[in-house]
Amino acid sequence: MKENCKMPLLPLRGMMIFPYMIIHLDAGRDRSVAALEQAMLQDHKLFLSAQKNAELDVPQRDDVYEIGTVVEVRQLLKMPGGALRVLVEGLHRGRIAGWNTLEKYDEVVVDEYADAIDGSMEMEALTRTVVHEFEEWVKLNKKIPPETLVSVAIIEDAGRLSDLIASHMNLKLEDKQALLELVDVKARLERLYAILARELEVAELERKISTQVRKQMEKIQREYYLREQIKAIQKELGDKDGKQAEIEEYRSKLDAGQYPENVRKVVDKEIHRMETMSNLSAETSVIRTYIDWLLALPWETETADTINLKKAARVLEHDHYGLEKVKERILEYLAVHKLASEQPEEAGLMKAPILCLVGPPGVGKTSLAASVARAVGRKFVRASLGGIRDEAEIRGHRRTYVGAMPGRILEGLRTAGTKNPVFLLDEVDKLDMDYKGDPSAALLEVLDPAQNKTFSDHYVELPFDLSQVFWIVTANNLGNIPRALRDRMEIILLSSYTEQEKLEIAKRYLLLRQRRENGLKAQELTLANGVLSRIIAEYTRESGVRELERLIGHICRKAARRIVEGDAKSVRVTVSQLEDYLGRPKFTHTKAETEPQVGVCTGMAWTEVGGDILPTEVTVLKGRGKLILTGQLGDVMQESAQAGLSYIRSRVQQFNLPGDFYEKQDIHIHLPEGAIPKDGPSAGITMTTAMVSALTHKTVRSDVAMTGEITLRGRVLPIGGLKEKVLAAYREGMHTIILPKDNVRDIEDIPENIRARLEFVPVENMDEVLNHVLEN
Repeated sequence: MKENCKMPLLPLRGMMIFPYMIIHLDAGRDRSVAALEQAMLQDHKLFLSAQKNAELDVPQRDDVYEIGTVVEVRQLLKMPGGALRVLVEGLHRGRIAGWNTLEKYDEVVVDEYADAIDGSMEMEALTRTVVHEFEEWVKLNKKIPPETLVSVAIIEDAGRLSDLIASHMNLKLEDKQALLELVDVKARLERLYAILARELEVAELERKISTQVRKQMEKIQREYYLREQIKAIQKELGDKDGKQAEIEEYRSKLDAGQYPENVRKVVDKEIHRMETMSNLSAETSVIRTYIDWLLALPWETETADTINLKKAARVLEHDHYGLEKVKERILEYLAVHKLASEQPEEAGLMKAPILCLVGPPGVGKTSLAASVARAVGRKFVRASLGGIRDEAEIRGHRRTYVGAMPGRILEGLRTAGTKNPVFLLDEVDKLDMDYKGDPSAALLEVLDPAQNKTFSDHYVELPFDLSQVFWIVTANNLGNIPRALRDRMEIILLSSYTEQEKLEIAKRYLLLRQRRENGLKAQELTLANGVLSRIIAEYTRESGVRELERLIGHICRKAARRIVEGDAKSVRVTVSQLEDYLGRPKFTHTKAETEPQVGVCTGMAWTEVGGDILPTEVTVLKGRGKLILTGQLGDVMQESAQAGLSYIRSRVQQFNLPGDFYEKQDIHIHLPEGAIPKDGPSAGITMTTAMVSALTHKTVRSDVAMTGEITLRGRVLPIGGLKEKVLAAYREGMHTIILPKDNVRDIEDIPENIRARLEFVPVENMDEVLNHVLEN
């Protein structure tokens, strides 16, 4: 080692020189030109060292590498503009020991290193191995001329050999600098061997890719060739670049979106797992689907409510006729929500309501939920639960299963894109169960305000807040909903539409909609007074208005055909023409008796399609005390008849009957329309009154309809469905309604215009009933 040699410094940008390397350099910076000129004035020696940052014009000592190369200037040529082109030859390594910043250039004190000579067998073996690897690399790399191998093979100095091989390889500046800084020849050769081995693998891979592409690329443009080469590279490396782009997209979505901290940690972990896996692994697609779901769920996204009670009331009134209780409950919730939102400390404590709308088909339960969403300005999501028997449909499948997906709850929220939509769970009473679990039990967590803030889906496995969702559940039969689930919801009963309500709905909504859907203008089709009423009474028998709308649509289509064929410019349908459009009537209402008769009494019945009257006939025959019941009476009505007979037997003196009348006479009770099954606890007083009339030969008023159950002591018990029953009685011309006293509170549900035309007689016992209805 030669120490303390002073010489000018020439910093290099983006390149470096190995010892024994001859190369041309261009120098354009003023201090570099001055350093070259000074070297030419002295012994032509110069110290070259690479800059750490190529952007610097005037580098300082810390800005250049400490290890560089001492070179000798062989030739110097001045270029236009003051620049110099020089030919230099690398001599040996050097280390900067001192630094002098002069006026025109930098001078460094250099410790020069010479390579040590090692003639051991180990060094000879290492040298041969490196030469062999270099020869293999040159064969694969067409850019190196074959003459290079000859010049390398004749070199016996191991240090010079390593530097010469390194100078021919296209390495990164950092790798070249690392080789230059290895003063020990053995360590340098070992490092060079590792680099050659890596380059051989890359070159072999390039050759393989090139071969694959070349077979596919006969007579194809160069641009297409390049694209195919990229595809082949990605295929060989497992589509690393494509997967990396996908991972970057995931990370950008995670950074830009609103996600809780626990979700961010899980997504980060899954992205890291995906990054370390091959694209050919089946687990990669599972992870990709899982990440997509986590990023797509609205963890923190919610819709701002537009709370305007007057506007909400207008929307509900515009979309639905009647349903006052439901509308009132929704407006109450909006009022409470508005007050809570004005107090931020209370807003987070308020739970969204869970309403359960129970009613027969076609009364507007599903469409009401959509109107609620429009009234509050929220997104609307619907999930049908009919026929579901697997718990995983609600809570999702665990990710260990092939094709696992989240349940319908999170799927609906993803579709809505918000965490607080109006969510309709339709047909909850149609849930089933099997060996895979009970979905109604899974719904307990969803619909429990105390638990759904941390709802856990088996697929996502992270708590999701469902407490802000406005839940609306629908059912046809309240009895089919499990008690535990029913306890978590606010039950709102929707009764069947009355004929008056159906008429209003048809006028306000159905006729307008069917005209529009069938391309008719208002003046092209008109219905005369009484047409809609007759359709309702004689062509439909339903709780809702679906069949009614279909029949109106049928009339619209026939009218449209007549107009298109030129038979008429406009169509007016009258009551007398209705059979031409819809055929003969399908239904007729049961008619009440017009004159008082013995043993004939008018009761009232409730059905899923509305109310109807129930004429009851009793005949007394000679016999052996049998009670004959006909007309498809159910068990409850048969028991009511037995109870009524027992009541009469206990009052034989009051009714002036022989004490053994029941032993010598048969009593036959018949309810007409025998094809229709009848049952329910509301015909007890009707059958008892008819039996008393037949036994005492007293007529029963024909303008009276009654409903109520009877006990053995003659007490009248309350019943249900009073509204539908009274409307049916009013339709058939009844003037007086006898009802249990406990049902007086239900009279408010009857429309006021009908209520004013009827006389209501509340009764507590059977004696009061008989006093009002028996004549003579």
